[in-house]
Amino acid sequence: MKRFIPTADLVQVARGLLMGSADIIPGVSGGTVALILGIYERLVTAISRIDASFVGHLGRREWREAARHADLRFLLALGGGIALGIIGLSTLMHYLLEHQRERTYAAFFGLILASSLLVARAVARWSAVEILLLIAGAFSAWYVVSLQAIQSPPAGNLYVFFCGVIGICAMILPGISGAFILLVLGKYEDITGLLRNALHGQITVEAVATIAVFCAGCAIGLLAFSRFLRWLLGRHEPQTMAALCGVMLGSLRKIWPFQRDADPTISEFQKKWFEPIWPERLDANVWIALAIAAAAFAFVLALDRLAGRKAVGGRQ
Repeated sequence: MKRFIPTADLVQVARGLLMGSADIIPGVSGGTVALILGIYERLVTAISRIDASFVGHLGRREWREAARHADLRFLLALGGGIALGIIGLSTLMHYLLEHQRERTYAAFFGLILASSLLVARAVARWSAVEILLLIAGAFSAWYVVSLQAIQSPPAGNLYVFFCGVIGICAMILPGISGAFILLVLGKYEDITGLLRNALHGQITVEAVATIAVFCAGCAIGLLAFSRFLRWLLGRHEPQTMAALCGVMLGSLRKIWPFQRDADPTISEFQKKWFEPIWPERLDANVWIALAIAAAAFAFVLALDRLAGRKAVGGRQ
C-alpha cells in the first residue's frame, strides 16, 4: 500500500488552480497551461479511462482498482484546483465586463486572434480543402454570432446544458479556449455572474440548478463528445484545425472592442444587445484598447513558446 503523500496532492491542486485561472479567460486555453506544466498527456489519458472498465470496477465495488485505472486521485486533486481557479477569478471577470467592457474585449480580441494563429500553425500543409474549410468556418461563425438569438441567447437550462457540453470540449484542447466558446454562445457573463454571486453568499435554488445543469453538460461533453473530437483530430487533424481556425476568426466579430448599445431601453446588462462599430476617431481610449490587444496577443505567443519548450523537453 502506497504511503499517502498530501504534498503531491497539493501540487496537483496548485496546477489545477493555474489551469482554472486560464480557463476562465477567453483566449487562454487550460490545455496550453497543462502542456506547460507537463501534465497534458496524463490528463487526457486519465479522462479517456473513465470508460466501461472503470464503470465495471465500480459496479463490482472494486474502489481501489477503479481509482487506479482512471488515475482518480490525480483527477480529483486537479479538478478541485481548476474549480478554485474558476470561482476565484469569476468576480473579477464579471466586473471587468460590466465596467471596463471596451478594454476587456480588447484583451479578449488580442488573446483569441493569437490563439487562432496558433491553431493555424497546427496545420502542417494548407491545401485547397483546408483553405475552403477555413473560409467556411469563418463565414459560418461570423453569421452565427451576428444573430440576435446569440446576442440574447435562450434563458432555459437546456441551452445552459448545451453550452456546458461544447465549452468543456474546447477547454481540454491546447490553443482553444472554453471561455471563448461560452462568450460566443452568450452565456459567459451569466455563468461568471452566478459564480460571483455564489462566492458572495447570494445562493438561490435557481442559481444552484443552473450551475448543476452546466456542470452536467460539462461532464457529458468531457466523457462523450471530447472522445469524438480526439478521434476527429486523430483521423482528420489538418481539416479539423483549419475549420476551428476559421470559426475562431469569424467569431472575433462577437468581441470587437468598439461596440454600441443597440437597445438602450434594456437595463439588465446580460440581456443587452451590442453592435460592433468602427471608432469615429483615434482618441486616447482607442489607442489604449489597441495597446491592450497587442499586449494580449504577445502574451499568448509567449505562453505557446513556453509550452513548446516544455513539450520538447518532455518534462512530466
